[in-house]
Formats: sequence, structure tokens, C-alpha cells
Amino acid sequence: MSIQATHFQLPGQIGFYRGKVRDVYYLENDRMVVVASDRISAFDVILPKPIPYKGQILNQIAWEFLQATADIVPNWAEACPHPQVTIGKKCKPFAVEMVIRGYLAGHAAREYKAGKRKLCGVTLPEGLHENDPFPSPIITPSTKAKEGHDEDISAKEVVSQGIVSKEHYEALEAYTQALFRRGSEIAKQKGLILVDTKYEFGLWEDKIFLIDEIHTPDSSRYFYADIYEEYQRKKLPQKQLSKEFVRQWLIENGFQGKEGQKIPEMTDEILKLISDRYVELYERLTGKAFEPTPLSTENDILSAIISYLN
Repeated sequence: MSIQATHFQLPGQIGFYRGKVRDVYYLENDRMVVVASDRISAFDVILPKPIPYKGQILNQIAWEFLQATADIVPNWAEACPHPQVTIGKKCKPFAVEMVIRGYLAGHAAREYKAGKRKLCGVTLPEGLHENDPFPSPIITPSTKAKEGHDEDISAKEVVSQGIVSKEHYEALEAYTQALFRRGSEIAKQKGLILVDTKYEFGLWEDKIFLIDEIHTPDSSRYFYADIYEEYQRKKLPQKQLSKEFVRQWLIENGFQGKEGQKIPEMTDEILKLISDRYVELYERLTGKAFEPTPLSTENDILSAIISYLN
């Protein structure tokens, strides 16, 4: 069975938070247990049915990339006792997501198509077509909303509104650029292009740490390198390994998370299609065959957590 939600009471637990995708258990000594459920969200709405193996795939990709970037910036993750679980430090998060874009895609492309030439204070060049590269990657921060939609914000506003200090923000930008370069290098080795992604950071003992997941299909967009130039030349939509195809399916069926809109029916065929795309991304990004754990029950996950904590 897929995991839509977990309901644990862990030893030393002092709090709980259910995000769009993750169930987070706060423990004593500033540690946290993060369970990657099989929930899926789009347009800041949690869709009604879970996606088989999605939690395992997201958690394992994030764990790999956190290990692969630990020389750039320290991160929160300490252990992965179950394919859907990461345990680590509870950092104090900065209230901003560091979104970095190498190409005009997704939200940026929709804004550009609507005639906007400034995104988060960054001026966009004229004459771009959807999925064209920017002259160099741009950082387009967004506020981290507790509920509802995250909002675009400029670097200047982040600092002037006191959301992040100037010194910290400059460090976040430098880390964001360095992480994106590393992610792009790894993607290139696998025949992929890292199009855009987001990073979240927090403080641990006054030091900046990378938190949350990185370079997963939920937080990132990838194109296939071998067909990219041809598809751009022919003005064809790029084949993507990301969650964007889920958003496109929703848009085509009249849903963009707006009031009064109804989520289209998620048939078994759609669920399998989404699951297969997640598996494909895992295999392309890691270079390993995906080995699905038997679909976990809550008890399997709980046993692995308790065993590690003990």
C-alpha cells in the first residue's frame, strides 16, 4: 500500500508537522524524523491519491544529493534508516526559498509569456523562447508560505523586509550558485540538463546548513540533453523529467489550484504513469536500477525508526 500519511508517537517526540509531502516528527535535542509520504502536490494543493514508490524515490534521491554536496555546504541529514525516512538536525529555517533557474521554463515561462520582463527583481532578456537558456542562471527567491501559495520576492525585498540579513542572504546566493553548478555537472554526466531547482537553508548553532530535499523531481526540473537542441529548433515542448508533466495534465483538465476548480479524476492509469516517470528519473539521475521496497506499511516505517533511535 502507498503511504498517504503516518500517525506515530515516537520516543522523545515533542512536536509534529504535516507538510504537503512530508510528515515531520520533532524530537528532543533538536532532532527531527522526516517521513517522505507518497502524497503529491501541485499548484500548492495536495492531490487526493498517493503515488506508489514516490516517497522512497524522493527520499533516496535527496539522500544521495545531500551526500554529494556536503563538501559545498553542511546539511541537516544524519541517517536514512528506511527508504522513506531521513533523520537529522532541526535547523532554524530561513523564511525564503532560493529558486535558481538556468532556463526559461515553468513559472518563469508562464510569466514571460504574459509579457513580464522582470521576475523577482531580475530583468529578463527580450527575444527568448520557452525553454531557452538564460545568459547565466538567475536566482528568483520566493517567500516560504505556511499556508497557500509561495510568493515571488526580490533579493532586495528579502533584505529590506528583514526576512534574511544582508550577510546571510549573500551567503545563501553563493551556496545556491555552487549547488546548482554541482547539480548541473551531475545531471550532465547522466545525459540530463538541470533546468531549475530550489534550495532551502537554515541555521544550526549560528552556521548555515542546507535543509529539506535537493535535486529531486519535486524540487527540480530536468530536460533530456540529447534531444534538447533539436526540440528547441523545432519549437517542440521539451520532454521533462520533473513534476511539470503532472501540472500540465492538471492544466489540460481545467485545474490550476484556483477557487472553484475541481481536481480531475486520478485513474489507476494516471497513477502508474506518474509513478513510472518518478522511477525513470531515479534511474537516470542515480545510474542505478530502482529497487522498490515492498510497498511499506506504517508499521514497517515505525519499526525502522524505533530501531535506529534505540
